Amino acid sequence: MPALLRPALTALGVACLLSAASLASSGPAFAQAKPAAPAQQQAEPAQAPPLKQIALTDKQMEGVLAAQKDMDAITEKLPENAAPDQKVIAQLDAIAKKNGFAGYDDYNIVIDNISLVLGGFDPATKKYVGTEAVIKAQIAQVEANTKMPAKDKKEALDELNDALKTPAPAVENKGNIDLVSKYYDKLLAALGDDEN
Repeated sequence: MPALLRPALTALGVACLLSAASLASSGPAFAQAKPAAPAQQQAEPAQAPPLKQIALTDKQMEGVLAAQKDMDAITEKLPENAAPDQKVIAQLDAIAKKNGFAGYDDYNIVIDNISLVLGGFDPATKKYVGTEAVIKAQIAQVEANTKMPAKDKKEALDELNDALKTPAPAVENKGNIDLVSKYYDKLLAALGDDEN
């Protein structure tokens, strides 16, 4: 799925943690669909605007859930990291508007705020513990994994440790945590399934 179009979410796996940790500097194009290569990760923060934090509403959560299937139908057909053309942008805008958003940019702001919160959820307990705690737990899991090839383990640990060095911003709207918690399972089903 194109990194420039739609972020996919998951609270499971290294990709989630890396994306959550880099969320502060990557805005709507933070793309959790695939972890970027190290050179790409270093280049992205300079290009992306800071995250605009907003207070989320039930209506926005329902809009994201309703829009996701249609959004995926469009974005899954596009090549990885492809710049969207005007036709695709118009289609995404129309879906966003149909589901209660001012447009695709508005939809992405909501997705980014949801992502910020989801990145701090412990997938085992489904409780918000913060991004740093989630990353540290993932580091411990990777270190304890005896079946993971050494090369993959080193790469994963390097990425996780880098994520700790560039933490996600604190959630400014604490009510967002409760709201995302309320929709947690639905959000993972709608937004996170392409990671697994």
